[in-house]
Amino acid sequence: MTERLILASKSQARIVLLSNAGLVFDTVAADVCEATLKANRLAEDATPGRIAADLADAKAIEVSNRYRGALVIGADQTLEFDVRLFDKPADLAEARRQLLMLRGRTHRLHAAASLATGGDVVWRTLETATLQVRAFSDAFLAKYLAAEAEEIIHCVGAYRLEGLGAQLFERIEGDYFTILGLPLLGVLEALRSRGALQS
Repeated sequence: MTERLILASKSQARIVLLSNAGLVFDTVAADVCEATLKANRLAEDATPGRIAADLADAKAIEVSNRYRGALVIGADQTLEFDVRLFDKPADLAEARRQLLMLRGRTHRLHAAASLATGGDVVWRTLETATLQVRAFSDAFLAKYLAAEAEEIIHCVGAYRLEGLGAQLFERIEGDYFTILGLPLLGVLEALRSRGALQS
């Protein structure tokens, strides 16, 4: 690799995805107030996809300003449901409320990624997946929340597709990596095009 590669995130899901794909990189948490950026963009009537892209840009730019010689990956994901933007649940009670709202309904996940160097975004992408939640029972929901309690409060929508959360769905349209929070194939191609990965 010709440039130091940094992931501007401490997200375990994104770290695992990039590590499993064979990348060697450092992780640095971006100093970005996501709540403020989201509120400002919502006030401007930005779409959920645009908000995900803006957050990914902001994270990549902030970290690349601190590590000027590095190539920085920024990423973010938003959940769009009924013209509403979901955030990560604050606790299990909120996770339960979110899942009950999604039960039997369709929602969309927008996953964005950006590459930045020297404070400038040099590449970006946005992918969307559509997910149909099944009409699960209250008993299943109770079992699910008990089993996944430690994990789901860190996930937008309160589910992890790579765990028991797969049982929440009856149909999914879109890229698996996008659902996990990183449009991985696009990122890999962008890194190859820059010579940061072997072609």
